[in-house]
Amino acid sequence: MTIETGSADRGKRLDALLHERLPEYSRSRLQDWIKRERVTVDGSVQKASYTVRGNERIDVEPAALPALHATPEEIPLTVIYEDAHFVAIDKPAGMVVHAGAGVHDGTLVNALLHRFEKLSGVGGDIRPGIVHRLDRFTSGVMLAAKTDSAHRKLADQFASRTVRKTYLTLVHGVVERASGRIDKPIARDPKRRERMTARLTSGRAAWSAFTVLQRFSKHTFLQVLIGTGRTHQIRVHLASIGHPVAGDRLYGAPPDAEHHRYFLHAHHIEFEHPETRDRMSLTSPLPPDLEAWKKALL
Repeated sequence: MTIETGSADRGKRLDALLHERLPEYSRSRLQDWIKRERVTVDGSVQKASYTVRGNERIDVEPAALPALHATPEEIPLTVIYEDAHFVAIDKPAGMVVHAGAGVHDGTLVNALLHRFEKLSGVGGDIRPGIVHRLDRFTSGVMLAAKTDSAHRKLADQFASRTVRKTYLTLVHGVVERASGRIDKPIARDPKRRERMTARLTSGRAAWSAFTVLQRFSKHTFLQVLIGTGRTHQIRVHLASIGHPVAGDRLYGAPPDAEHHRYFLHAHHIEFEHPETRDRMSLTSPLPPDLEAWKKALL
């Protein structure tokens, strides 16, 4: 395949331009082709981050992606709750949920496959048992299904928004209101594709309700209830009102050499048991690193 670029393409990343021109292929697939030198710009191999100059010829030689298949790995897990139908894990910050572009091991899925004999197959070979996700550096309670029946019933609850999810976070600035609700649609940032934004009128509907738990001189400790589960939702919403999550440089927090994550923790989840229909209420306490971060502000 050949793509001719023009002056309007000047300044775009190579992988972003390819995804724009070839939307039928995933960005990870296009990046894989670039890495495997199946993409050339005016006859030369370039990196995915190459900045397009315009008026160039891009040749693409398609190839199938290597098949991804999650394998068991002996990685420690903290189990909050377990029965024959599902398990609740206390996910540590820094752990990716499942394999994706650039990540093939060390994930929560790899750990789950080693720890448990069977997981739901609804998510396929890459995401066995995975009903919902948390961002890589968000810690806290997360559910994984052991059976296909439990997976579908839990997924239905997430889709119908009957699952109650509460987070704890520390934000920059002193939040004056005791509580509030942010109701703004969330969309992919057209200028920085790794970010989401709540500044556009278009996007997927999302709301987050916050309650102030503690105020410090330059920070506020919040409890946040989300009614939807959009990508980076809490981080985007809080940044949109001028209070980015502490440590979250992607959304405007100042550099922090002392801490190597942002302060966001999935603290509590309430839902209906997928088989017994009992009301479940599971909690992950604030981890020691975040507790120490908060205490240091006193």
